[in-house]
Amino acid sequence: MSTDADITSDQQPGCLHPRERYDLMGQEAAEQAFCDAWSSGRLHHAWLITGPRGVGKATWAWRAARRVLGARPDDRHGVLGSSPDDPVCQTIEAEANPDLLLLRRPYDDKRKRWRAEITIEEARRAPEFFSKSAGQGGWRVCLVDAADDMNVNSANALLKTLEEPPLRGILFLLAHSPGRLPATIRSRCRKLDLRPPEAGVTRDWLSAQSDLDDPSVIEAATTLARNAPGRAMALIQSGGVSMAREVDSMIRSGTNLTDSDIRRMADQLSAKGSEARRPVFYENLQTRFKDEARSLAADGEDPTPWLKAWDEVSALVRDADALYLDAKQTALSAIGLIRQASAQVRAARR
Repeated sequence: MSTDADITSDQQPGCLHPRERYDLMGQEAAEQAFCDAWSSGRLHHAWLITGPRGVGKATWAWRAARRVLGARPDDRHGVLGSSPDDPVCQTIEAEANPDLLLLRRPYDDKRKRWRAEITIEEARRAPEFFSKSAGQGGWRVCLVDAADDMNVNSANALLKTLEEPPLRGILFLLAHSPGRLPATIRSRCRKLDLRPPEAGVTRDWLSAQSDLDDPSVIEAATTLARNAPGRAMALIQSGGVSMAREVDSMIRSGTNLTDSDIRRMADQLSAKGSEARRPVFYENLQTRFKDEARSLAADGEDPTPWLKAWDEVSALVRDADALYLDAKQTALSAIGLIRQASAQVRAARR
């Protein structure tokens, strides 16, 4: 099982880092839009790439970055494709290209974990980077993965670069929830929204990419990820499918969820080596809370209990990362929300 030190903050568990992936399916329209802007000579200086987790936002951005920095087109790898053998691609993959800057949550060497936010110190690297002369290709590229991770101070620091577009410079901001970004940042970017492909396309891709011979696991991962290929692969590799089934079982138990059930799961999530499982668990929990809220709303009932539970678990996870809270206590509090929301729904039906 991977730990926090094995997986970078901009990488899905069990998946190649996006700079190492050369295929992307289902996003031809977005890639063509960028190619058209590039060939027209009217390339916008900042692009906001949005869509759900695992849909391919980072893979898209790295593909575009390779081309901007001079990699030769290779149609065998799609609209924005280039060959892994291209010298530009090789320097990028080796993290040795001086004309590319990646901004992401930094690693905390003292606490041995990724920080919860992109710090202002990270964001301030952008103006310094763009102030330098570009290399042979004449362009410089900055990737922010993910822009959602910026706090107010780091967002303001990056805004200065967006307000004064660098000459022959381009920024790609990736956002899972663009509504969290300040309007001042959103308004200065051209937006491209990536949507998941059809379920069958994702299933076929998973079958080709993994050594799984269990169609039921592939089907479950595709459904849980809402067809987002990268997210589905991460669920498979991290044990997220079985974790999602456990979450679903607890949701169905509702008010019958026992203290021993809650403690058992909390023990699993706080055990040594469980670092990679926690975000998978909490993401599944948040997804199920939203599903329950939607179901109540569709039936004409008040979805507030589950919406409130979703909001509270989101705050718990955010605070646990930012304040380094006790993993077991965080899990106990989060799982307890299942029983609490279920009781409120039951009371409202009486």
